Order: sequence, then structure tokens, then C-alpha cells
Amino acid sequence: MGYMARTALHRLDPAALEPGSLRVLVFTADYALERREALGVLSDGSRGYVARYALGRDYHRALRVRLRRLARALALLAGPPYRFRVLADSAPLMEKPYAVKAGLGWIGKNTCLIHPEGGSARLLGEILTDLPLAADATPTPDSCGRCRACLEVCPTGALTAPYRLDARRCISYLTIEHHGPIPVELRPLLGNRIFGCDDCQLVCPWNLRARRHPLPDFDERHGLGAPELAALLDWDEATFDARTEGSALRRVGHERWLRNVATALGNGPAHPTARRALLQRQTHPSALVREHVRWALDALGTRAQARESASCEKATEPLA
Repeated sequence: MGYMARTALHRLDPAALEPGSLRVLVFTADYALERREALGVLSDGSRGYVARYALGRDYHRALRVRLRRLARALALLAGPPYRFRVLADSAPLMEKPYAVKAGLGWIGKNTCLIHPEGGSARLLGEILTDLPLAADATPTPDSCGRCRACLEVCPTGALTAPYRLDARRCISYLTIEHHGPIPVELRPLLGNRIFGCDDCQLVCPWNLRARRHPLPDFDERHGLGAPELAALLDWDEATFDARTEGSALRRVGHERWLRNVATALGNGPAHPTARRALLQRQTHPSALVREHVRWALDALGTRAQARESASCEKATEPLA
């Protein structure tokens, strides 16, 4: 994530992104985060878990389309020479601090923006403008209190302290941004998560009471809410491109998709279906894919041997 350092100046000053900018207008859009349904998928090791924000249309595109319409409507009201630039996680902007200043919530201990009524299952978009609009002066106070649920549930311990995230251990980083092999010691901790992670949000009390109005843009597509991992590993590149068209999932590319799915299969049940799917990928052209397939086969083999050993021990126990 070296780009974080390279774009530090732009993060500090929006005018460096869009010369002449005087204000940042911040907007939120809800997506569905059904706790019971999500936990059901996470508990089934034969299925893959995709972060709920990524089940529908690519939020980058969906939000930019809506924000451009709004910006053009503002242009009609303001008149020339009104200038604007629309962003949706598409430029180096410190959007969460601006959202806090706009009164849209506080940054919680899980580093997500949390609203007292909408929770944290919300996507952010911005309009940079040269209009000298009045600025909000009443940020929402931090209301995490003594709660540590997010820190305690993080599978990899990426939340090293309240409000502090070690991206190198974060499953969202490892499955989406990270281009190389997933560190061996972290692979078993990923479970069946193949694109992102929602754990710290699923346990957040503010999400349990949230009143959301999810946009239809983010409705599930292509049956990715609870897909069978063995079937996903069978996708060739053309199938991957077709099934992820217009989706945020396209970001990882086919190679890393197979890497993630193979890792999840290695963490799942030692079922013949999983083993057959992995064996078919042993000779994949990508060394990255082959490495994770080998690891997964070894993990399944180790688990199967342990199960057989436990069964033998139980069968030889003397009758009481």
C-alpha cells in the first residue's frame, strides 16, 4: 500500500486533488448487512463469504452516477462558474474524518464510520466544490464507550488497539489489496472469507439497532451471497469476468480470486468434492495459485488424518 505515502499531500489538502476546492460535501449510502444470514454463511466452511457491500453493483460506479446527478442539479442552482468533482473511494481523500466533521457519525474502535441510527454498513461519496457553503460545526461524539466487541472478534488480530488497524493482518487487505502469497501463518485464520471481511461490523451493537434503507444497486447478484467454494474454484477467467462484470469483485482479478478460494477450501471440511476441485488446479499456470492449492491440499490431508485417528481411538476404547 505504498500509494498511501505517495498521495499523502492530496489526503491532507483536497485542493491538491481539485484546485480551487473550498468545501467537501459528504454523502452516505446504506447496503444490506443481515447479521443472521451473514453468520450462517461464515459457519458453513463449504461456502465462500463475500463482504456484503460487494454483493451488488460496484459501489464506485453506483455512487458516482448518483453524485454526478446531484452535482449537476447543484450547478443549475448555483450557476457558472460553479465547479465540482465527484469521488467515491476513487481518489486519495481522508473521507472518514470529513464525514465526522459533517456530522455523519464517529470513527469507531474498528476504524469504521458509525452512525447512531444507521450503524456502519454505509458507503461514502463526496463532491469537491468551489462553492463557499456554510460548514457543519457539530460533529457526532464518539459513542463506542467501553465496548471491545470488534477488537475481540477480529479473526487475525488486525485491530491491535482501539482505533488502530494493522492493515498487514486485515483480511480485507489480504484478500483484496495484497498481490502476493497470503502469509502462511494467517491462512488458517481467513476461514471461508474470499473477498473482504465483516466480522467487526457484525458484532457492533450499533449495527444491531441500525435502521437502514439499502439502495437496490447493492442487491445480491450472481448468487454470490453463499456460493459453493468448489464451484468457484472451477471458474475460468472468462467465467470470472462474466460473473463479476460491474462488481467490486473484479478488482482482485482471476488469479487472486483462485488464491483466495483455494485458501478457503483448505480451511473447510475435508470433503472429497473440495479435494477434487483443488487437484484440478494443481497445474495452474500461476505459481501463486499452485502454492495456495498445495497448501490447501496439505491442510485438508492433515485434517482428514486427524479425524481418522480420532475415530480409530474411539473405536478401540474398552466398553464400560
